[in-house]
Amino acid sequence: MNRLYHVALSPFCRKVRLTLAEKKIEVELVEERYWEQNSDFLRRNPAGKVPVLRYENRLFAESQAICEYLDEMIPEPALMPREPEARYEVRRLCAWFDDKFNAEVTTKVMGERVWKKVQKKGYPDSKTVKEGLAATKYHIDYMAWLLDQRRWLAGDVMTLADFAAAAHLSCLDYISDVDWHRSDVVKQWYAKIKSRPAFRSLLADQLPGMPPSPQYAELDF
Repeated sequence: MNRLYHVALSPFCRKVRLTLAEKKIEVELVEERYWEQNSDFLRRNPAGKVPVLRYENRLFAESQAICEYLDEMIPEPALMPREPEARYEVRRLCAWFDDKFNAEVTTKVMGERVWKKVQKKGYPDSKTVKEGLAATKYHIDYMAWLLDQRRWLAGDVMTLADFAAAAHLSCLDYISDVDWHRSDVVKQWYAKIKSRPAFRSLLADQLPGMPPSPQYAELDF
């Protein structure tokens, strides 16, 4: 049985889950408290990070590498374009969300409001949360600019770039921290990707002691 060691509200794990579901690869989801750094997990990934995928009796780590590997192993439906320039744009945007958006938004908002509580590290720092929420506006505006020129973030077809962005935004949406009124085009894009069958398992996530926002699982939000 294929197995994904993950955390429900990790955008990196969610990007891999979306890819697996889109490729119709069945996996067993195993919640991993990676911050406890237990020896079994460190044997699976000495970097001590999730996600870790056990696929066909091999272990794979690092979300972007996992997703591109799966796309090469199972070419349809394609999540990476064939043309070099188009592939570059997908990778550029995946890095944008997994590096820049993560540092400026996800880590500050989710880190303070969710992971401090889960890991019992104290109370959220309101200044850090406000910084993260303020940065969200810039990123939504950038996405709106991209979507004014394209059907999807990286071009005219859905790609891994859309999964990377949706993975981060879905985590924030779980705790109702996305201003969907800021951009109709971004809201429409998210509604479109949220309605895909691959998204269903994400919408069923429940963090103990922290229920999702009312609109989180609603397709018409």
